Amino acid sequence: MKDKIQNLEDKMALARLGGGEKRIATQHSKKKLTARERVEYLMDEGSFEEIGMLVTHRTTEFGMQKEVYYGDGVITGYGTINGRMVYVFAQDFTVFGGALSETHAEKICKVMDLAVKTGTPMIGLNDSGGARIQEGVRSLGGYADIFYRNVQSSGVIPQISAIMGPCAGGAVYSPAMTDFTMMVENSSYMFVTGPNVVKTVTNETVTSEELGGASTHSTKSGVAHITSANDVECLEDIKRLLSYLPQNNTETTPKVAVELGDEIREELANIIPENANKPYDMHSVIKGIIDADSFYEVHKNYAENIIVGFARLGGRSVGIVANQPNFLAGVLDVNSSIKAARFTRFCDCFNIPLLVLVDVPGFLPGTDQEWNGIIVHGAKLLYALSEATVPRITVITRKAYGGAYDVMNSKHIGADMNFAWPSAEIAVMGAKGASEIIFKKEIAAAENPAEKLLEKEAEYAEQFATPYGAAQRGFIDEVILPQDTRRKLIKAFSMLENKVVDQPKRKHGNIPL
Repeated sequence: MKDKIQNLEDKMALARLGGGEKRIATQHSKKKLTARERVEYLMDEGSFEEIGMLVTHRTTEFGMQKEVYYGDGVITGYGTINGRMVYVFAQDFTVFGGALSETHAEKICKVMDLAVKTGTPMIGLNDSGGARIQEGVRSLGGYADIFYRNVQSSGVIPQISAIMGPCAGGAVYSPAMTDFTMMVENSSYMFVTGPNVVKTVTNETVTSEELGGASTHSTKSGVAHITSANDVECLEDIKRLLSYLPQNNTETTPKVAVELGDEIREELANIIPENANKPYDMHSVIKGIIDADSFYEVHKNYAENIIVGFARLGGRSVGIVANQPNFLAGVLDVNSSIKAARFTRFCDCFNIPLLVLVDVPGFLPGTDQEWNGIIVHGAKLLYALSEATVPRITVITRKAYGGAYDVMNSKHIGADMNFAWPSAEIAVMGAKGASEIIFKKEIAAAENPAEKLLEKEAEYAEQFATPYGAAQRGFIDEVILPQDTRRKLIKAFSMLENKVVDQPKRKHGNIPL
């Protein structure tokens, strides 16, 4: 019996070593961590329980029978993060470059199935050179098994992918179908075809970092939601993100204890400039509304004309969608519409209330936008907000013009409560443009057309570019002082806490993808 126990202990020790000689012994440093170090850092101390530690590959071709490692290049199991249960897999690049085999995929699928059965978040730490070519179609089938489970899990449990090394070819599609994709700067990359193939096919010379690095995917493609400076920061980001999310789609995020006072925020009264054409930073508005230091921005460097992220309001987790006047005047365009629609749908999946802050002059005009489908992409945001059944509250801080007023969570598409600041301008278009159309003949006939235009602008603005006309019709529930915003929102979200919506029976809607 002692020999058998010793044999098991030896095998477990080998499994923990991974590829052995390539192991990086660097706990909590800024260097790249090993797969096991990542899992140990991510999980609460002593909570991780490994599944499939002694699994080995089944390949005998191409001399593979000579190279057998326990675990087969991926660590899988469960444990807790800040006391909450999660499942995790971490690919081990020291074993066959983290390449995915049939048994490697089976291990991942096993924990994904358990995560759905138990209603528990799933976290994937990706670090793999791709499919194990010695296994041919078996490794490809393994990817497809994972993809299928990503789709079946979607909207049921939160899925988070961290790219902590290479992720190429078919491997990229699993992270793309999860809810959030994180990347580590200068050490991770994602692409369908690598630099060598690109060079052969298109004659473009590009590095892995330029083609699919963290900077590229966080600013240009929008594939990466969050980037981190190193492995440790990435794992801390996962922990923080999870704190805003529920365990599954039947639960709500645990409320954080917060001591409330009168909640008047005087700093909000002076944020909107006197000049309606002068920009300001919507982050200042968000900071003045939410619980202290609770905003966690998503897609920060992509489509910066709209802000999305999580925050807490009176201890409750909320999702924020906000136009950013400091970038492209806060207009809606192709990328910002997609960004906001995706975030909206995530929040709706997982019972996270939505706060929409509006200062939008309209949709971005131009051939580039029209030819790239602003109509269908703008419709995605309209669709996402219209179908959302979570509590939805809107605050119009300044401009709400044209179709963008409708799209940005207006009362007409089902928003529960709509507030406006006195500075709000709710109209078909700006006063200048409207006056040039409505009073065209009168202005042309005037002795001083420029002076007449200014007069008509003021006349139009007084009648239409205010929140009071909308409030009179019930499209705005209340015009509020900026400094009262936080107090009003805390009360409104509390009132909506038990909101229930009965939807028409259908398999699913057909969002304009």
